[in-house]
Amino acid sequence: MALLAFITTAFIRGVASGGPLLIGAFISLAIAFAFKDELKNLTFTIAIFAAVSTAMYYPQYFQQWGSLKLAALITPLLQIIMFGMGTSMSLHDFAGVLKNPRGVFIGVTAHFIIMPLIGFTLSQVSGFPPEIAAGMVLIGCCPNGTASNVISYLAKANLALSVTITAVSTLLSPLLTPLLMHLLAGKLVAIDVQNMMWDIMKMVIFPIIAGLIFNHFLHGRAKWLDKAMPVVSMTGIALIVTVITAAGRDSLLNIGPLLILLVLIHNLAGYTLGYWSGRLFRMPERDCRTMAIEVGMQNGGMASGLAKAMGKIATVGLAPAVFGPLMNITGSTLASWWHRKPIDAGADDATEEPIAEMV
Repeated sequence: MALLAFITTAFIRGVASGGPLLIGAFISLAIAFAFKDELKNLTFTIAIFAAVSTAMYYPQYFQQWGSLKLAALITPLLQIIMFGMGTSMSLHDFAGVLKNPRGVFIGVTAHFIIMPLIGFTLSQVSGFPPEIAAGMVLIGCCPNGTASNVISYLAKANLALSVTITAVSTLLSPLLTPLLMHLLAGKLVAIDVQNMMWDIMKMVIFPIIAGLIFNHFLHGRAKWLDKAMPVVSMTGIALIVTVITAAGRDSLLNIGPLLILLVLIHNLAGYTLGYWSGRLFRMPERDCRTMAIEVGMQNGGMASGLAKAMGKIATVGLAPAVFGPLMNITGSTLASWWHRKPIDAGADDATEEPIAEMV
């Protein structure tokens, strides 16, 4: 009803007058999805759309509160999210490198070749201002996001391989992400490689290490934290996307549709080329699905944090802000399709059970 009212109002008075109705439509849709098992995985994504809509219509409330500029919250929020990632991991996750070194090597290598090159290519043909184009390269140069592990589980992919690729690519990101950005986006925006390395260490690596230590010594003793961290992480991501959207609202109004299209192409091309890179090396179907998901899904929070550290959240941060919600929609859709598509007999699920419980 809210959506129909928004369409009617937009037709009669213009889109600018229907903000509360559109926001209400997304909120009610998110609530409805939460009570449907087959749609529950999309609840958070729809909630993100509600947050983005709110930021687009009322950006003044998400830019500054008194003397506090809300963009300053992005880094601590990201650190909390990465700490939560660390608490859900253990050193056993890195044992996958020894169990399947070939798969991990192919996955990490494909990820850091395919996504940066696609981002660079799209940035060159986009016609966007240099800083916005640099954001498309930045999201491609970041490591996998933790959402890829959940999607791999739902898609009946090789979850152990997924977790290991995510862990290894994240640990390599302080070196590879700044170097790739300097190589591919150095002509678009000034890249200080050493500063970016240090920013990644502070925002990503140190919090994850702290989470790993916490998990190692207090595993099972802080169940409240296990329950709280997913909620805290989702809230943090929503706030980050909202602040970035509000900061870059004017640019989004000018280039929004084209940016969404190019980001979607980036994401879908990652899935496609990731899957066929697995096929190229004759990996089993379960591993090919993992390759598709691990290549196509990025750590948008890290990209947003780096954009903030560069002082260009309203430009470089736009592509990461768009990539995250779209990635969740396409990833959930892909997982649902693969979940219903059987894998040839012989796939070994036993090794995934411990990690499946974690996810």
